[in-house]
Amino acid sequence: MNTTFEDLGFDPEILGPEEEQKKTIRQKLMTTVRKAARQVPFMEDVVAGYFCALDPATPSKVRATVLASLAYFVLPLDVIPDFLIGIGFGDDATVLLATLAMIRSHMRPDHYQAAKDALKDGEI
Repeated sequence: MNTTFEDLGFDPEILGPEEEQKKTIRQKLMTTVRKAARQVPFMEDVVAGYFCALDPATPSKVRATVLASLAYFVLPLDVIPDFLIGIGFGDDATVLLATLAMIRSHMRPDHYQAAKDALKDGEI
């Protein structure tokens, strides 16, 4: 699944070098995944959603929905601050669950396999 940001409809001139952008997105997502792993029991589904969003076969509306929910997940400022133990990731989990319910039919076994491999290796 080697999808470019241009394939996803993003303007490469605005985003800057693609490899740098992918590295930044992966780092932020992996950092948040590590912090939330104990509080969000469906983390494999979340990471599979990330790979679904990068898949060029995924419809644009689905990709936009996934990327928006992942942005909410990784941003430090949201409705309930993530540092509040026990409830901090509650709002994030709600947004992610709603998104996963919407996109479930677009998630394929190769997205789940990529998520398993990424979580096992600690790399996204």
